[in-house]
Amino acid sequence: MIPAARQTAPVLTGLFLCPRLLFYMIHFTEKAAKQLQGMYAQLEDKELQLRLFVEKGGCSGLEYGMSFDVPTAEDTQLDDSGIKFVVDTKSLEKIPNITIDYDDSLNGKGFQVINPDANNTCGCGKSFN
Repeated sequence: MIPAARQTAPVLTGLFLCPRLLFYMIHFTEKAAKQLQGMYAQLEDKELQLRLFVEKGGCSGLEYGMSFDVPTAEDTQLDDSGIKFVVDTKSLEKIPNITIDYDDSLNGKGFQVINPDANNTCGCGKSFN
């Protein structure tokens, strides 16, 4: 069942309906969710939530970003794999179908964004267009 859009910052799970009636899915792998849960446990300010965003930069023109921040009224609040997070509207339009993974191997890159809708990505996996 697809949840209906709401007027004020809806909390939805994984698949959600944007006010423009487009479907988006943001997913965390088990490894990424486990890493983020550990990071949440260490936060002193419990009001902070994970913020996913896109900004200009990187080799390919746009760059993924993650930070802990206080949600604003303009944010869309989401939840996947037990991770509560926020995304601003502009960023949400650029990352409609991503998966966030975490690689902790010897040569691991940490958090990685898998974006099947990206036209180009750079070798580091942090930027796209």
